[in-house]
Amino acid sequence: MQKITPFLWYDNQAEEAANFYVSIFKNSKVLGVVRYGDAGPGPKGSVMTVEFELEGQKFVGLNGGPHFKFTEAVSFAINCATQEEVDYFWKKLTADGGAESQCGWLKDRYGLSWQVVPTAVIEMLKDKDPAKSQRAMQAVMQMKKIDIATVKRAAEQAA
Repeated sequence: MQKITPFLWYDNQAEEAANFYVSIFKNSKVLGVVRYGDAGPGPKGSVMTVEFELEGQKFVGLNGGPHFKFTEAVSFAINCATQEEVDYFWKKLTADGGAESQCGWLKDRYGLSWQVVPTAVIEMLKDKDPAKSQRAMQAVMQMKKIDIATVKRAAEQAA
């Protein structure tokens, strides 16, 4: 059993959100649904929680009502090996009401924040040459969706 499981509070879209995420990430599945019974507090038979797995990471979505909303204070990072992966996740997660933000961050249609992170850019930001690292960071700060080639060109520029 996974020791720590992210528990996500939705108004009433937990099952819909789980199915959305499972459709995007490979090696993912809905593991189970628990429904409210006579004790409530939700309507009897409606979804209370949905357990799902994305790329080996388990999550639980709760239909808890409109009391709490997601903020950027918590986000999930998706490590991407290629620009094609970055483009894929960016397009899927911003579709149908999602919103682009800065520096590789976005919100999906449910308001959950994600960071679509090219691993090559992380390596550029860790470069031992502080000037290269700073040029890479300056390039990232100008972007919404991160473009690996543009960041690489900026990092490699002669001062």
